[in-house]
Amino acid sequence: MTTTDDPATDWYAWHAPYDELVSPLSRRLAVVQDAVRGVLDDARPGPLRVVSLASGQARDLLPLLIEHPRGVDVQALLVEQDARNADFAEGAVLGAALHGVRVVVGDAGDGDVLADAVPADLVLACGLFGLLDDDEAEAVVRALPHLLAAGGRVVWTRNRRHGDPTRRLRDAFAAAGMSEVSYTAGAPEEGSFSVGVARWDGPDGRLAAGTRVFGLS
Repeated sequence: MTTTDDPATDWYAWHAPYDELVSPLSRRLAVVQDAVRGVLDDARPGPLRVVSLASGQARDLLPLLIEHPRGVDVQALLVEQDARNADFAEGAVLGAALHGVRVVVGDAGDGDVLADAVPADLVLACGLFGLLDDDEAEAVVRALPHLLAAGGRVVWTRNRRHGDPTRRLRDAFAAAGMSEVSYTAGAPEEGSFSVGVARWDGPDGRLAAGTRVFGLS
């Protein structure tokens, strides 16, 4: 997988600014959580499936499953390659007795890892696009309909520190048949983050065995 961020990044330490009262990451987290909360507020009755791609410590999702009335309805799969981050998320899951949440140390680009958790009502792609070049990011967007249930939503993020790749991403979502529900662009002093929500307007997706969602380029 080609990455646009520093390959030497310590992805466990990267999460530390989330604990600061004011930081670009904590500000972005608040916007992402608002977006996820909106998805839960609007969700149809009954069980809900959530998939988080490259989930990190899952701070965007787990606190909401604890506090939100629909949290008990969620069956979530969190896929993360860094075992330390996965252990952090697993500890939070066990501590809060979130029995519907599964944490997997693995490759979120491997469709076979995701197969029993899709089609999902919500897919989180928070931080993922910053790890990919523009072509790879667009390939992920094209694959997302295969992961989504009818009416399902994607919450995604992308930084704009080096130009603005989000216009191309937003166009890719539209080309893939997804409607933009919301888009928030943080100011430069907030870290130039972007948070988007897109809705899949087609039928339940189907993921063929052996599908690569991203990577191996």
